Amino acid sequence: MLITFTSKAAAEVLMYKEHAKRILDLLHKDASRGVITAAEMPHAVAVLEKEIDEQRKHLASEEIQRDVHAHHGEAGDDAEHEEVEVVAFPTRAYPLLEMLRAAQAGGNDVLWGV
Repeated sequence: MLITFTSKAAAEVLMYKEHAKRILDLLHKDASRGVITAAEMPHAVAVLEKEIDEQRKHLASEEIQRDVHAHHGEAGDDAEHEEVEVVAFPTRAYPLLEMLRAAQAGGNDVLWGV
């Protein structure tokens, strides 16, 4: 199921509910329906930026490990095909973070499920 985030400050942001729920849980918001008010925006932006920064700290080691496994099989030989790339949390969260920043700058709310 998709969640559509809307704001007068930016274009719509669509996310799968399972990915949006992780972000909304950080903000203590219901995934079904809700609003992040202009007054809540500075806190929401700070929380999301902090989580993205934390996740990025772990990405480098995960990328190196994934690269090693993708290029070398169990016998040490080179693999012909790389594994499927995983889309990390910072990449998934970035469009919503940009919407929140634009809403903060314009004093707008962000809504979903309405």
